[in-house]
Amino acid sequence: MSTSAPALGKRPPLQRGPFAWTRAFTGFYPARAEEFGHLDPVTRFLYAARSVILVISAQSAIMAGLLAATDRRFEVLPFVLVFVGYVVLHAISNLSNDFFGYRRGHDTEDSPRRRYTLHPIASGAVTARFLATGLLVLSAVALAISIYFVVLRGWPAVGLTVAGAILLYAYDAAPKALKELGLGEIAAFLVWGPLMIGGGYYVITGHWSGAAFVASVPPGLGVMSILVGKHIDQRGFDREHHQRTLPVVLGERGARILNQTAVAGMYVVAAVAVALGELTPFVALILVAAPRALRALRVMGAPAPAEPPAGYVGWPLWYHRVCLVHNRGFGWLYVIGLGLGAIWPAATF
Repeated sequence: MSTSAPALGKRPPLQRGPFAWTRAFTGFYPARAEEFGHLDPVTRFLYAARSVILVISAQSAIMAGLLAATDRRFEVLPFVLVFVGYVVLHAISNLSNDFFGYRRGHDTEDSPRRRYTLHPIASGAVTARFLATGLLVLSAVALAISIYFVVLRGWPAVGLTVAGAILLYAYDAAPKALKELGLGEIAAFLVWGPLMIGGGYYVITGHWSGAAFVASVPPGLGVMSILVGKHIDQRGFDREHHQRTLPVVLGERGARILNQTAVAGMYVVAAVAVALGELTPFVALILVAAPRALRALRVMGAPAPAEPPAGYVGWPLWYHRVCLVHNRGFGWLYVIGLGLGAIWPAATF
């Protein structure tokens, strides 16, 4: 079996420079490792870091900033550093996930990871030295940003930094990783919800906010749903390789029910937060994403097909994709709703 992703149809020629960088944030990997040869180093590294999903962390940073703006406590430089820091840490996590998955023999030729997209190391698309150099640069950036916030905000920033570092290390780099203990999905909720949004609010403003932590729950559930969906898709492989992800622990049907609850919970929590006055009514814009949510609920209500539909991209990911599509729409609508709330914070029904 080939170590590269299956061909996904005819593609326009990949280019160097800003156009290619933008494409790395909006599309899948090139179909073949040899296509990396004519890409500039920045573009190759962006693909290796799976930049297409870094938008999730960018959204969390923007949400924290908008909540700070709603309370008239927004500070520009801390927000910019939060935004950059979150994207950098997410890229480090993706690269670490591939490195340790490959090193531990989990990302084998027949693994879902090497079927739905190109594995940067296993395919030979990038060298270990190239990846290590990029990781060192990213780590230096993350460390510098952390030091800035520790100096600016003191011990609470130390606590947030340590919590983030522990979760980043424990997810896949620790000898017994969280994703092997059925805890990786919960960690994703905590990181992309309370830690990034509630903690981000603090380091931007220097104040804690209960409303920010409440507002962090729907996005956190959304990210968790993406990861649970992915782990349902690769449950059989994970079970055979002793990877006790949450869907392996709960079983396929239990995991699908959990994910349906998470997707529905995103709307329920947002509605309760609006009713309690923790969020402005503009957040109701998320209802525009309701058709995607209903489709996600419907797809997760039944077993996955044995074969991909004609023209389907990203197989064997099935539940993952429908949750990702929903969360992408929900996330930007939530951002717009928070943005309008920042402009008119006193708005009521």
